[in-house]
Amino acid sequence: MGDRPMDDRTDNLSDLDRARAQRILGAEEFDALVLFQPEAFRYAIGAPAGVATMWGRAGSAIAVVPSDAGSPLAVVVSDHAAGAVGKALPDADIRTHRIWIDSVGLGDENDVAGVDAAYRRSGNTGPRPETFDQDVCFRLLGDLLRERGLAKARIGVDLEFMPAADFLKLKAMLPEATWLDGSPALRRLRSVKTPAEITRLQRASRAAEAGLIRMREEIAPGVPLSALSTAWLQGARSEADGHGYALSGHWDYISVGPDLGDAGAIVAPGALIKADVGTLVDGYSSDGARTFCLGSPAPLALDIYKALENAFAAGLARVRPGNSFGAVHKAMLGSMRKDGFSEYYRGHFGHSVGGGVGIEEWPFFSHDSGEIIEPNMVVALEAPFYAQGLGALMIEDQFLVTETGAECMNSLTRSLVSV
Repeated sequence: MGDRPMDDRTDNLSDLDRARAQRILGAEEFDALVLFQPEAFRYAIGAPAGVATMWGRAGSAIAVVPSDAGSPLAVVVSDHAAGAVGKALPDADIRTHRIWIDSVGLGDENDVAGVDAAYRRSGNTGPRPETFDQDVCFRLLGDLLRERGLAKARIGVDLEFMPAADFLKLKAMLPEATWLDGSPALRRLRSVKTPAEITRLQRASRAAEAGLIRMREEIAPGVPLSALSTAWLQGARSEADGHGYALSGHWDYISVGPDLGDAGAIVAPGALIKADVGTLVDGYSSDGARTFCLGSPAPLALDIYKALENAFAAGLARVRPGNSFGAVHKAMLGSMRKDGFSEYYRGHFGHSVGGGVGIEEWPFFSHDSGEIIEPNMVVALEAPFYAQGLGALMIEDQFLVTETGAECMNSLTRSLVSV
């Protein structure tokens, strides 16, 4: 793999709400939260963690979040990524380590001897590690903790990411600290979005929906599923390009016709076309879905879809601050039971969305979730039905939770659309 240049933009600042972090970490009796996951690092620091994270091992990028909101963030990061981190968060305490990529800062040098002198002036000499030196990174972390008076503190770690071997090594190298699972605290922090995060998710949602509009135009007899996917992506990219932002990724789960697993399916009269799609803006993924049909749907499909519409409405009525995620699931499942579907059961009817590793983030609209809906959460509410031999049907929209309810980020009709 080549050496990819670092992103030097300064607009992706930290999304971490330090006051909220102080409350959450205080409730867990943590003195600090130490983050190793690349996505969590970027969330806290506002800059990419760097190419040395590509191996999925802990240590090449570390963010230290003290529970005291008045104490500055601290960072262990590679010399290759340090410039971007410094621009994004000038007040951070940054410690750097060397990785395999050779680099040197030059000024007026105009010959090889001058380049060598520049290496020596900066102290940037000697062998570099094969990838990165985890021992060096953990020692730098230990220095930071000791200087902050945290050497013997209670520290949360994002253990949902950290490999077990790396955690054992961390504890062995820094044995005085009490290392605890900080992943639940991180999830809770990330569940409420900042204005910048909300903007990314709004843009991603608009792009994905523009793709659905373009895909609908392509639906016709004989059109392959792959052409629908291509049309969707064209529409999404066109929306982003036209409004001056870029997509950092995209995904789609499109099914055509009665065989849900047929990737080579062709549109035929009566075929159900389910498109569950999302685009990413600066790593933040939208999630939404619509169902189309070429011609008239089968009567059973209409009956199922009507039940899904009712369930969606029942759930949406409960997406309000103060209600639990579980209450939304109960309402939607109860609606399906009321419409006669006594054996239908979804593990969840939606979830938070954001900048995590996967499309779906915690919390989920699941039956046993006692998590409380809060303002500035961004959630995807979904009502799907998968029927091999008939086809897939799905309604899914993305919402910003407000002080009084839920504001939809989508504009397309939720009806089953006949083309």
